[in-house]
This record gives sequence, C-alpha cells and structure tokens, in this order.
Amino acid sequence: MASKDMASKAKRARVICLGLSALDQIWRVDQRFSGESEKIRSLDYSTLGGGMAANAAVAIARLGGSAAFWGRGGDDAAGHEMRSALSAEGIDVANFKLFPEGRSSVSGVIVDKSGERQIVNFRGSYPERADWLPLDAVAGASAVLADPRWPEGAVALFGKARALGIPTILDGDVAEAAIFERLLPLTDHAVFSEPALTAFMGSADDAALAKIARFNCRIVAVTRGHEGVSWYENGTLQKQAAFRVRVVDTTGAGDVFHGAYAFAVGMGLAVRDAMEFAAATAALKCEHSGGRAGIPSIENCLEFMRTNQ
Repeated sequence: MASKDMASKAKRARVICLGLSALDQIWRVDQRFSGESEKIRSLDYSTLGGGMAANAAVAIARLGGSAAFWGRGGDDAAGHEMRSALSAEGIDVANFKLFPEGRSSVSGVIVDKSGERQIVNFRGSYPERADWLPLDAVAGASAVLADPRWPEGAVALFGKARALGIPTILDGDVAEAAIFERLLPLTDHAVFSEPALTAFMGSADDAALAKIARFNCRIVAVTRGHEGVSWYENGTLQKQAAFRVRVVDTTGAGDVFHGAYAFAVGMGLAVRDAMEFAAATAALKCEHSGGRAGIPSIENCLEFMRTNQ
C-alpha cells in the first residue's frame, strides 16, 4: 500500500457515523468462560463509552480524520457521559440527540483471561423517527457509515449519500433480516461479522457471502477475527489475513475495523488497501484493554504495517 503521504491526506476523510452509542461497564476476570452458573471475582472494573458507530467515529478521529456522530441517547447521566466523551475526542456531536423521554443504551461486558468477551446490552429507548437529521450536511462527507441499530436514521443517511454519490458503509452486526433487506440495497460496502452473516444467511461461509450479491452492493465482506476478512469484489473472492498480535482484549475490534475501513474509503483508497489498513488498525487495538484505549494513530498503524509485511 502506498503510504508515503497517507498521513498528510488523513484530514480529507470526513465521515458521518450513525447508529449506536452505549456506555460499557467492563469487568475483567482471570479465568476462561465455563458456560456454567457461577460467581466470578473481577480483577478490574471500568466504565467506558462504546457502541458500534460511536467506536467507529472514535477510530476515525484517532486516525486523523474528521468524524461526526449522529445518534440518539437519553437525557440521563449515561447520555451526557457518552456525549462528553465523544466531544473530547474531537468528534462533532451536534447531532447526537439526547431525548428527555429516552433511556440511554448501557452494556455489561465481561472479558476473560484470553481476551474474549461476553456482552449484555440494553439497546436504549428513544423515538425512531429521523426527520430531525440535517441531511444537507451529508454533502460535506467523503463517506458515511451506519450500524443497524437505528434503521430509520440509516435509511435516511444512506439514501441521501447515494443520491450524492458518496460511499455508504454498513457495519453488518446482528440484526433482524428485515433491517438488512432495507439497508443493503442502499449499501456500497457491506461488512458483516460472522454471527450476523450466519443469522441472516444461515451460514458464514464464502458461499453465503456471495449470495448477498443480489442486493447489488459494490463490496460484500465478512470479518473472521483471527482468520482475517473475506470479501467479494466484482464477483471475485478475496482475502486479507489477520495481523498477528498479542491479544489482550477483543472488545470493539470489529467497530474499529469498520471505522478504519470507512476512513480509508473516505480517503479514496482501493478496497484491498482499505481492508489491509482496517485489519492492522483492529489488530493494534486488541493489544490493549477496552474498546477505545488501544486505537492507534495513523502513524503507528502505518509503521506497524511496514514492519509486519
């Protein structure tokens, strides 16, 4: 990947991220999950901002791009804490709306000694309507990203971006099939997790991924954790291996991948280069605990890629 002047071009990437912001309560335990009923002692506890689109926005900002987060929260302590945390990262939160009648999304995350995690999420409660979004602002973006947690907002954002010829990236996390049926026809780059692809198509293999071509997305991809990412481009299956790192915590790795990929697309990188860059960014995140703490700068990411070819 040509990276000589990539860092200097980072600010050209202006990405709107729409969807979930959650407050993550994280417990770290010194054992592997047994799957049985038990009382587990936690070695550490923290409260951190999370959520797919929100984490993606943080990744874009840390990499040097310009990020805006469009989403919903409750006018409660969790909502204000999340909004302040995103603002502190330099993210535009003017359209992170806190509803007086709403309840913010909160997650409980348990991370075991291998770095794997289990998550319980309350998705929040707020109005579905998206008629308050300033869609004229989409013209200033170089790419837009949405997760499936706010379908009305994602349809509005993707529809406007499509009309303007701006790339749309879908974070294909687990969701009802009807939501994907609405969003995929408006999606240029659909990047699924394995559980989401399995839930939607009955399998996460490459044949199942190929069947999504019926929605006419430019790129259909599935992230496979330590096995890397597979995608179809122009009907051809391609793969990017995962970078080898010492895994401490995988929380937020998929969100960071999506943010880094949208950032790269927003800079105009070729798909293979964007996949490689996103894989490296997500790998570096996994060397640190928490969903955001380990997100690298673009300089650190490019140096890591140069030394891990």
